[in-house]
Amino acid sequence: MAVAAGSLPVRMRRPRLSAFAVINGTVLSLVAAVCLFPMIHMVAVSFSTRALVLAGEVVFLPRGFNTASYAWVLVQGGFWTSMWVSAQRMVVGIAINVVLVLLLAFPLSKEKHEFRARAFYVWFFFFTMLFEGGLIPLYMTVSTLGMLDTIWALVLPRGVQVFLVLLMLNFFRQVPGELQDAAEIDGAGKWRILWQVYVPVSLPAIATITLFSGVFHWNSWFDGLIYANHPDRYPVQTYLQILLRGDILSQATSLSEISEIFHLSNRTVRSAYIVIGIVPILALYPFLQRYFIKGIVIGSVKG
Repeated sequence: MAVAAGSLPVRMRRPRLSAFAVINGTVLSLVAAVCLFPMIHMVAVSFSTRALVLAGEVVFLPRGFNTASYAWVLVQGGFWTSMWVSAQRMVVGIAINVVLVLLLAFPLSKEKHEFRARAFYVWFFFFTMLFEGGLIPLYMTVSTLGMLDTIWALVLPRGVQVFLVLLMLNFFRQVPGELQDAAEIDGAGKWRILWQVYVPVSLPAIATITLFSGVFHWNSWFDGLIYANHPDRYPVQTYLQILLRGDILSQATSLSEISEIFHLSNRTVRSAYIVIGIVPILALYPFLQRYFIKGIVIGSVKG
């Protein structure tokens, strides 16, 4: 027996997409495609032959598929040394950022009657987002403390990222106060409340600040340029920034490398360097994706 569409129960009717939803989805899809296409093109170039790349025939699919560019990159010791420096920087930098952000955001998330100086410190840290001391005083400080050419010069000057503090602060303010009251009744102090009550329920926000911190440390190149005096101390982005400006293939010294040049071009090798350089940070996303959206949404709205 046919049933009129108007007589269907509300829960059985399919929701209609509004014109705004359709236009919004279309625009965002186009923006995502524009952001993704350069990366696809770079991957295609890195796997293509020299002649077809120089002829401009490679767009989004490899032409004359080969891995010669990656074979060249894999034997470059300087590149892998810089990758190791960046890996150390990201691990140490994330640990420092997350711990300091938690220690700052927890007291700043309290109400005024619990922490009277809260407003002063919030404005104090917010002020540092707008004004900095300058590059020369920062360099002199790092140099005076003997941190040049060390991993600490890359992680300690940015140990406290105020944006992440504000994000975590707003997330902490969403945590029900009853959890802290129950913990205090059981005799827990502030330190225990932070690590055993607030941190376990704040995994989405912690994953979010971990991702932001990791991307920042992996992509930074300028601090490596000014704080490191030797190429073997450069993080990978600093190494690539210097390397990609010159003739990469001019570094060939051995007969085997010279013979490989005829199958390569600077463009294919540059693409291979960049593709390998972004793999580690892309590998971080799958582990944090389930928390990221929830954390950024909740943490960005003040309760």
